[in-house]
Amino acid sequence: MFTFRKALTTLLVMLALVAAPAMAQTPTDTLRPLVDALGQGGFDGAEKAIAALAATGDPAVLPIFEALTAGDLNVRKADKRVVLVREEGGADVAVDPLTGAVLGPVGRRDTDRLRVNNRLRSAIAAAVAGLSLRASDPQVRITSAESMFKAADPAMVPALAAAAADEENAAVRARLEQALAASVLRSDASDDEKIAAIGVVAARGDRDALSLLNNIASGTPGPVQQAAADAAAGIESSLAVWGAAQNVWYGVSLGSVLLLAAIGLAITFGVMGVINMAHGEMVMIGAYTTFVVQEIIRTSFPGLFDWSLAIALPLAFCVSGLVGIAIERSVIRWLYGRPLETLLATWGISLILQQAVRTAFGPSNREVGNPSWMSGSFEIGQLSITYGRLWIVVFSLCVFAALMLLMRYTPFGLQMRAVTQNRRMASVMGIRTPWVDAMTFGLGSGIAGIAGVALSQIDNVSPNLGQSYIIDSFMVVVFGGVGNLWGTLVGALTLGVVNKFLEPYAGAVLGKILVLVFIILFIQKRPRGLFALKGRAVEA
Repeated sequence: MFTFRKALTTLLVMLALVAAPAMAQTPTDTLRPLVDALGQGGFDGAEKAIAALAATGDPAVLPIFEALTAGDLNVRKADKRVVLVREEGGADVAVDPLTGAVLGPVGRRDTDRLRVNNRLRSAIAAAVAGLSLRASDPQVRITSAESMFKAADPAMVPALAAAAADEENAAVRARLEQALAASVLRSDASDDEKIAAIGVVAARGDRDALSLLNNIASGTPGPVQQAAADAAAGIESSLAVWGAAQNVWYGVSLGSVLLLAAIGLAITFGVMGVINMAHGEMVMIGAYTTFVVQEIIRTSFPGLFDWSLAIALPLAFCVSGLVGIAIERSVIRWLYGRPLETLLATWGISLILQQAVRTAFGPSNREVGNPSWMSGSFEIGQLSITYGRLWIVVFSLCVFAALMLLMRYTPFGLQMRAVTQNRRMASVMGIRTPWVDAMTFGLGSGIAGIAGVALSQIDNVSPNLGQSYIIDSFMVVVFGGVGNLWGTLVGALTLGVVNKFLEPYAGAVLGKILVLVFIILFIQKRPRGLFALKGRAVEA
C-alpha cells in the first residue's frame, strides 16, 4: 500500500538527489538558527520553525525534515543545539545535521530527543510538498505530483492548490490538478467539490485513477458514490479499448519479428523449393556478428557504440550470405528435387553450425547492448511503445520495401521471378539457373543475418536463437503463400496479432497450438496460401 510515510520518503530522496550539487554550497550559518529553533517552544515552536525552514526554499533542509520525521534529531542540553546522535567506535557522538561534521562525544543524558506528533507530520508533509512542487526541473515537479496523487493525502490540499495556481507549465499543472483532485476526494470537502474532483480524476483515465474511483465508489451511498461509480465504468470501457490497441501493437511488433525471420526463407523456399532447416542458424550468425562488432567497438572505439548496429548490418548480411552460398554450392546443389534428403541435410548443417558457435563463443547467452536511440519508451494515451520495438517495425518494413524494389526493378529480380515461375523455360531463355539458385540462397541467408541484428536487441543471443523462430517462419511462409513477399507480410502480421490476442486467454503455448491448427485447416482449403504464385510451371 502506498502510505504517507512512503510518499514522503520518496519525495525526500528524489529531491535530495536532484539538489545534491546545490547542497554543497548552502550557507549553513543562515539555516542553523532555524534548525536549532526546532527544539524550542514545544510543538508550537517546532511548527513555526518548520514553516521558517520551508520558507527559505533551500533543498538543504530536506535531510533535516527526513531526520525529524524519523525521530533522529536531538537537542543538546548544554547549548540547546539540535544535533544528530550516532554511534562511532562504540561511543555516541553528536553530528551536525547540516554539514555532517562530528561535534564530539555525547552521553545518553546529555540530549533530549525531538518528538513529532501528527500535527507536525502534516506540517512537514506540507513543507516538503512546497519544496518539491517548486523545484526548477519540471520532471521533478511531475514526479512529485504523481507521488502525491497516489498518496491522496488531505493535508496536501493547500500546498497543491497553491502550486497549481502558480504553475506555468501546462503538463505539470495538469498533474498538479489531478493530485489536488485526489487529495480533495480523501478530504472532508463538500459533495459538489468532490464531484468536480471526480471529473478531473476521470479525465486522467489510467489504472491509478480507476483504483481511486473504485475506492470512492465503495463508500457511503450518495451522489459522490454514484458519480465515482459512473466515472469508473467509463474508465474501464476506455481501458478495454486501449488494451485492444495495445494487443494490436504487440501483434504488429511480433509480426515484424516474424517477417524479418521468414522473408529470407520465403525467397529460398519459393525460388528453389528447398526446405532449409538451417535458416534459423543464419539468423543466429547475424546476431553473433552483432555481438563481435559491439565487442570490438567497446574495447577500441567506445565513442562509436551508438553506430554499432549500422556497422553490424552490412557485415551480418555479408557473413550470413557467404555462409549460405557455401552451403548451397557444397551441399544443396546436389539435392535439388529430393526434398526429404534436403531437409535432413540442412537439419544436419544446422546442428553443425550450432556446435561451431558453442565451441567459438561458449553455450551461455552473450550480451548485446542497445544504442541510446533504441532505449526508453513513450506513451500515446494508455498505449505504451518502446523505441526498440518501434525501430524493429520500421526496419522490417524497410527491408520488405527494399526486397520488393529488388525483385521488381533489377535484372537479378527479373531472373529470380522467371526461375520461380518456370525454371525450364528460364533455362532455355539463357538464364543461368544454378547461378540464380546460389545468389538467391545467399540473398535469403543474408536477409536472415540482418534479421539476427534486429533480434539481438530483443532476444537472448545464444546458439539456440534461430530455433526459436524457424517453425514460426515456416508457418508464415505456408500461410502467406510460398514465394510471395506480400503473402509473407500479411501472414506475419496476421499471425502476430492473432497470437497476442490468444495469449491472455489460452496462454503462449496453447495459443501457438491453436494457430498451428488454424493453419492446418486453412491449407486444406487453400493449399497455396493466401497469395498463390501464378505461372505455367507453378500451376502445372
